[in-house]
Amino acid sequence: MLLSFDLAPEAILEHDDWHTHEHLPERLSIPGFLRGTRWVAVHGRPRYLVLYEVAELETLTSTAYLKRLNSPSAWTSKMMPHYRGMSRGLCSVVGSFGLGMGNMTYLVRFKAQPDAEGSLRRWLLDDVLSQIPAQRGISGGHLLEGAATAQMTNEQRIRGVDAGVDSALLLVGYESQALLDLVHDVVGPQHLELRGATVGAEGLYRFHYGLAQVEVDA
Repeated sequence: MLLSFDLAPEAILEHDDWHTHEHLPERLSIPGFLRGTRWVAVHGRPRYLVLYEVAELETLTSTAYLKRLNSPSAWTSKMMPHYRGMSRGLCSVVGSFGLGMGNMTYLVRFKAQPDAEGSLRRWLLDDVLSQIPAQRGISGGHLLEGAATAQMTNEQRIRGVDAGVDSALLLVGYESQALLDLVHDVVGPQHLELRGATVGAEGLYRFHYGLAQVEVDA
């Protein structure tokens, strides 16, 4: 599940405390949630990128997950109105290349034109992502595509209707300049648009906090 959003400036400090000490532990205690990571923009917008890795797509439509979304805690209810421009995608991983997790990621959200979907996907998987993990400063790349529609829940009612995610590219590494060069030279918005995509949000993000299900269990 891929989320990107801004936040009312006055709520940023409390949000990060809430997200670290209550929200991520709560989410990672739901069966099927494996890891959650929070990233903060260095260049571009929106400010936050949050990624949840789950055992299967059905985890994100499960009874246990929806029950949590429909019964927000008092602190969650306090924080939800401060969200701005939430995009939330229940995604399938179409392609994943490389090992580990760097401390920087470049996010590009986009939508492929119907007549370009197949050729764009093949280009990304065969010609771009499969080639980048061995490059200096880069650890991997991942292509996500929206695969399910999120249900309306009480949490979403408090913060407002979420936008969806059509497709997203996550380029991960440990040197920001290497990621910026890759975007500029190979797979940035201008390259995607030439191959039939409409680009939405994009930005360079640094790792901010992460939590794994095994840590919550321990």
